[in-house]
Amino acid sequence: MANRLAQTTSPYLLQHADNPVDWWPWSPEAFEEARKRDVPVLLSVGYASCHWCHVMAHESFEDESVAAYLNERFVAVKVDREERPDVDAVYMEAVQAATGHGGWPMTVFLTPDAEPFYFGTYFPPEPRHGSPSFQQVLEGVSAAWTDRREEVAEVAGRIVADLAGRSLAHGGEGVPGEAEIAQALLGLTREYDEQHGGFGGAPKFPPAMVVEFLLRHYARTGSEGALQMAADTCSAMARGGIYDQLGGGFARYSVDREWVVPHFEKMLYDNALLCLVYAHLWRTTGSAEARRIALETADFMVRELRTAEGGFASALDADSEDRQGKHVEGAFYVWTPAQLREVLGEEDGAFAAAYFGVTEEGTFEEGASVLQLSGEARPVDAGRVADVRARLLAAREERPRPGRDDKVVAAWNGLAIAALAETGAYFDRPDLVERAAEAADLLVRVHLGEVARLTRTSKDGRAGTNAGVLEDYGDVAEGFLALAAVTGEGAWLEFAGFLLDVVLEQFTGEGGQLYDTAHEAEKLIRRPQDPTDSATPAGWTAAAGALLSYAAYTGSEAHRTAAEGALGVVKALAPRAPRFIGWGLAVAEALLDGPREVAVAGPVGGELHRTALLGRAPGAVVAAGEGPGAGAEFPLLVDRPLVGGEPTAYVCRHFVCDAPTTDAGELAGKLGG
Repeated sequence: MANRLAQTTSPYLLQHADNPVDWWPWSPEAFEEARKRDVPVLLSVGYASCHWCHVMAHESFEDESVAAYLNERFVAVKVDREERPDVDAVYMEAVQAATGHGGWPMTVFLTPDAEPFYFGTYFPPEPRHGSPSFQQVLEGVSAAWTDRREEVAEVAGRIVADLAGRSLAHGGEGVPGEAEIAQALLGLTREYDEQHGGFGGAPKFPPAMVVEFLLRHYARTGSEGALQMAADTCSAMARGGIYDQLGGGFARYSVDREWVVPHFEKMLYDNALLCLVYAHLWRTTGSAEARRIALETADFMVRELRTAEGGFASALDADSEDRQGKHVEGAFYVWTPAQLREVLGEEDGAFAAAYFGVTEEGTFEEGASVLQLSGEARPVDAGRVADVRARLLAAREERPRPGRDDKVVAAWNGLAIAALAETGAYFDRPDLVERAAEAADLLVRVHLGEVARLTRTSKDGRAGTNAGVLEDYGDVAEGFLALAAVTGEGAWLEFAGFLLDVVLEQFTGEGGQLYDTAHEAEKLIRRPQDPTDSATPAGWTAAAGALLSYAAYTGSEAHRTAAEGALGVVKALAPRAPRFIGWGLAVAEALLDGPREVAVAGPVGGELHRTALLGRAPGAVVAAGEGPGAGAEFPLLVDRPLVGGEPTAYVCRHFVCDAPTTDAGELAGKLGG
């Protein structure tokens, strides 16, 4: 018998709809039920492509006796962290404060007033490695609730008071300047892995936002050290197992510091951010490898994540069926030498094993290897590599595919729109720009609704019930602005303006600080507010970047002031934690550079427009169009006449404009950094 989750749209919640656990979605009714029955709430938070979430579900939530105990003594609430990042953030902060670490599945016990009092992540079915079993945890919490209620109430009260006391100082007055940028760069240099690229040790995550900062810093200052860290990191990831050497696209992270063995789930946000980073690396250096990775990653997103409605799905699972029919991690992606020979024959099988680093002992589990490129720069026959790759990809298509989380998340689609629009423009792939525009159309049609308020998710063209959070507004606005620059369609600038007006009205606090949820959003035990990047840019700095670009397009003082106010937090955090404020540092680079405003009075897609888009100046905004109506689409194009009847470019910053030019080479020089 299905439980209440059967009525939801979240693929993660639907995975639990047939559990014997009597799950509730997060709702006032669930807490009302707990109050009525005088029982605690079990809050279980995860997401559809989370490996250990699946494991715990199979071991505990599908177990009839565990479910019976749980149903009798608790109200069980299941949350998809990707649909409710606000709920996830608030309770994850409590888990990390109490235990020193966090992760998913997240298991939290709450009072009927939603106050947390006991925490954990994955609990096994039997006691192991010093961890109690899930059944023991349930029994212990139930006993505490029944016999030591005052103690529980005191703990819950103390935790809530502690969280409430953590209000964020936004970093005082002023925006980040050269001193903070220099300290951030020094901090990154210290944490840089000279041998393998990237930052820190294992597990190692692709540092897309930090690389974006390093590329912008190089463009503005010519710092060779910054470029070297960016280029070497990108090359190491592109050659490693974290990158899918057959189908393109990146896995979530590498379990080792050498980028060899990935955690195999593929997320839309990683691929969107990395696609753009490699496109920007190509724009900076002309690297053929960077061009290939940008295009392969764009093609991967379109081929494997695009939904029937034109949006982009959230993720592909890490797990799939192996040859024995067991669900195991990485089964779709790994190879043994024998499997290569089976598909390619002896000679090509041996060539592929050497080229992709597939060994008899294997680099993964049970003798299988993750495909990677060896570090040796020996000459290879490119035609043979392409042929082998195509045959292996075709054979892999016959394997059982990993599951796909089909929900469309607004913020992540915003990132994908920006990536596909820019990549399509750089490499003359109008099809990619069209895919970006179709995803943007879906967001306007389904997510924006009648009242210019964003909905966080949709599935099968149907909007979910959860309100958009700050990262949705910031990233979608960023995507729309990228689309406006590439297509010359001012409607996208207008839509970005609607969203950013909501940021000003609903998400902005005193002194420029921003909140992750709107003033009118559901009140949780604490209002979430995090300026640091996680796997995606912080909503705080994503919004700051979009506000800054919009101000450059329109001359709006209110948006410029809001962007500068929001960047106070970067001034405070950049010297202390540069790895976790990469996007904020990238936006700070744009602010320090102007950003430059480029108006091209001439055809969209013409030589001057393309030259403007390829300019490396950090955060430069580009408006292109011709004829009397162009100024109505883009304020930047008002009173920008042609010179001598030729297409003409105007470059301005800090209220000062260069002499107009009709020469693409001269324009490129003005935008080189």
